Amino acid sequence: MNAYPLRVNGVEHDVVDAWDGENLLYVLRERLGLPAAKAACEQGECGSCSVMVDGRLVCACLVLASSAIDADIVTPEGIQPSAHGELTPVQDAFVSEGAVQCGFCTPGLVMAVHDLLNREPAPSDLAVREALSGNLCRCTGYGRVLAAVNRAAHAAAAAR
Repeated sequence: MNAYPLRVNGVEHDVVDAWDGENLLYVLRERLGLPAAKAACEQGECGSCSVMVDGRLVCACLVLASSAIDADIVTPEGIQPSAHGELTPVQDAFVSEGAVQCGFCTPGLVMAVHDLLNREPAPSDLAVREALSGNLCRCTGYGRVLAAVNRAAHAAAAAR
């Protein structure tokens, strides 16, 4: 068993009594108590466990936690509302458009949309569909999710 530090959502955490082969998803959920990234397929196919590692969207189930030492990790918990308690444009759009159904895929989708809009503030429909192609949702049929992305992009553009 080992111990190592991880910087998650701007906070240094000590991961103790860890096995070197534990994936980042397990460590976030079970050792650090950050459950928003969901454990679904455990094969990097569904996107439910998406987090940012040094600014790259990754499936936490495919990343060894010990390989993320010295990296900046952002989980869905790290996507915070404003200081005034308002939701981010992405979070607000998901709620407003009814893109939150059972909620299981929502954290990964929100992470993917934040990543997309940070890279491409006014994405084309094709860019949106490609950015979300790694996320599986079994409830919404994606129509509401696509509407939420468009709403969030328009809200972000209006705020600039």
